[in-house]
Amino acid sequence: MARARSVRSQYRDRLRAQIVLAAAAGKASAAVAAQLDVHVGTVRKWRRRFAAAGLAGLKDAPRSGRPPVFTAADRAEAIALACALPAESGVPLSRWGCPELARELAARCQVAASASTIRRWLASDPLKPWQHRSWISVRDPAFAAKATRVLDLYAGTWNGERLGSSDYVICADEKTSIQARCRCHPTLPPGKARAMRVEHDYQRGGALAYLAAWDVHRGQVTRPVRAHDRHRTVLPAG
Repeated sequence: MARARSVRSQYRDRLRAQIVLAAAAGKASAAVAAQLDVHVGTVRKWRRRFAAAGLAGLKDAPRSGRPPVFTAADRAEAIALACALPAESGVPLSRWGCPELARELAARCQVAASASTIRRWLASDPLKPWQHRSWISVRDPAFAAKATRVLDLYAGTWNGERLGSSDYVICADEKTSIQARCRCHPTLPPGKARAMRVEHDYQRGGALAYLAAWDVHRGQVTRPVRAHDRHRTVLPAG
């Protein structure tokens, strides 16, 4: 009774409960169907399910779902291909992308998987040997001696003696060819039924060279910014 009158339960649950209650009151299936505006076959189905299993019979039966389109072997082929270098297949690429993997998989194994499907396979796989990280091994035999001098300077020591108040340790760097530009129109935030809008046209102000010097022990930065030749934009020094 409570399930048939509840306004918080789903409509299908209320309908099934109302069918059972109407049948328990002695009404025929055709009369119940007319009262609830459903097909008579629907009434007979839920009356039969309730008679066989009670309240548990009013629940949805488990469904098998959509049959799989690809087999585990297809997925394994895609992952194995992603782990191999493209050069091994004669493909002129440094690394695989999902669209290229989809084309190669279709040509090699006749598996018509989309790039998005392959992307899901690779993302869900616990092992990702196709991902790699590059590093540079130390090859200079005098690296330890050179690094010691730099580290001693940062620690305020030179040739075993402490640096004085008039000594400076400067770390300098340069960033060249920085594009000085600003958007023609401001970015608009997202609104009702509208995504955020970002302007991709720029007003160009030339290329800049950013020079920075870090006073290690005093924590001061000197950063003049100069325009390259033939450019007019100059930013003020910090």
